[in-house]
Amino acid sequence: MTTKMDQAEAPLYIKVHESDNVAIIVNTKGLSEGTVFPSGLELVEFVPQGHKVALVDLQEHEAIIRYGEVIGHAVKPIPKGSWIKESLLTFPTPPPLDTLPLATRDRSSQKPLEGYTFEGFKNSDGSVGTKNILGITMSVQCVTGVLEHAVKRVKEELLPNYPNVEDVIALNHNYGCGVAIHAPGAAIPIRTIQNLATHPSFGGEIMVVGLGCEKLRPEQLVKDDDGSTITSLQDQEGFHAMVSSIMAMAEERLLRLNQRKRVTCPAADLVVGMQCGGSDAFSGVTANPAVGFAADLLVRAGATVFFSEVTEVRDAVHLLTPRVVNEEVGKKLVEEMRWYDDYLASGDADRSANPSPGNKKGGLSNVVEKALGSIVKSGTSPIVDVLSPGEKATKKGLIFAATPASDFVCGTLQLASGMNMHVFTTGRGTPYGLSMAPVIKVSTRTALKEQWHDLIDVNAGQIATGEATIEDVGWELFHLMLDVASGKKQTWAQKWKLHNDLSLFNPGPVT
Repeated sequence: MTTKMDQAEAPLYIKVHESDNVAIIVNTKGLSEGTVFPSGLELVEFVPQGHKVALVDLQEHEAIIRYGEVIGHAVKPIPKGSWIKESLLTFPTPPPLDTLPLATRDRSSQKPLEGYTFEGFKNSDGSVGTKNILGITMSVQCVTGVLEHAVKRVKEELLPNYPNVEDVIALNHNYGCGVAIHAPGAAIPIRTIQNLATHPSFGGEIMVVGLGCEKLRPEQLVKDDDGSTITSLQDQEGFHAMVSSIMAMAEERLLRLNQRKRVTCPAADLVVGMQCGGSDAFSGVTANPAVGFAADLLVRAGATVFFSEVTEVRDAVHLLTPRVVNEEVGKKLVEEMRWYDDYLASGDADRSANPSPGNKKGGLSNVVEKALGSIVKSGTSPIVDVLSPGEKATKKGLIFAATPASDFVCGTLQLASGMNMHVFTTGRGTPYGLSMAPVIKVSTRTALKEQWHDLIDVNAGQIATGEATIEDVGWELFHLMLDVASGKKQTWAQKWKLHNDLSLFNPGPVT
């Protein structure tokens, strides 16, 4: 442990809002019974790092407040200095959707942030890639084995001849057949696959591998196909012919992609997705606020910023609807919340399915507390639009892109919406990565950065110990995003070539 962390091991807790009656313990190994803080608070039992301690005597049914919001009610009297475990809180009701305030916050504009640029790959449709890669789409999961074999050969035999192309990837997924293709829920995975195929990192070079008998026809994934973008395996004479056809199509595209060069682009061309995974009680006080500060910087620079994860917004949506630019956007946000409420109910599930066991071990008692810490990633900018899952963004500014909270599903959907840079905060730790866009990993705790020194890119844990401010880490992240987008720096996930599989959100029936 570093000297700085040793200095931080004096008893320390964080109280977020002046009205909070609980705080979280900062010390890495927790604090024992009898520990006395400078404020005079004395612990009556051991409290682990990140977990809540009662700052006052709490009566039965009294509101437990964190972030200035009620996260539950005490199920019995809780003495001052006690560890507030999950079992001591009731699960509060969510904010009602029909009475939310819409577009009520003053939208005084922030001063534009000018002069910031990065080196990106400009596309003919106006989008900008932060990578230069060949992406090969498929219309059905049946072709995965052949496509993976072909991609391996393309990388070994062809890619070395095209040094300006970073990678060749297969956009594998589990959709395409055995599904109710015309059911309302099918629109989401189909739209997602369509939009993934035109991701900015692919330079407009579309290539689709189909089987020939699937329900999702390859032609549905390509606009104005002239016959040169699709190869169907059932049209080929055996395995070797299948692989050869894929390799021939790939080489045509590699030749063109190799001509792409990085050019200077304004920071406004960034499309940044914000996400948290493996969250803990520090997420809402260190990493997510720093990311939110960086999000505001991006918006001031004219960029597009996504925040997502419906179940981690639902219980704090009353803090977001006042920030929408108009009632129309507010109604779209409410409808995405309502759709997801109905979706969970149809599966006999509710909000209590989130958080995960790891979240709870990190100090998060329920999804209400998690949501209040999660939405801080959005910063303070007005919300200019709301996207349904997998929908392509058409506006700049802060956008709520509706997705499940699942890390890999959220990442896939943000990619489909056009994300070319990903920022991922974590308290428990995850080696998550994406092949289509760089992922910058931000830790909520210094201990995680020290443990995973070769996986975490930015340490926001310094905020908890007073070694850095939210603004310090926010600016660090902003500058790192520009450098990574330019190819000047690599994230650890890029260095180790770590990436998760694409994971489609399919709420429709499987037949």
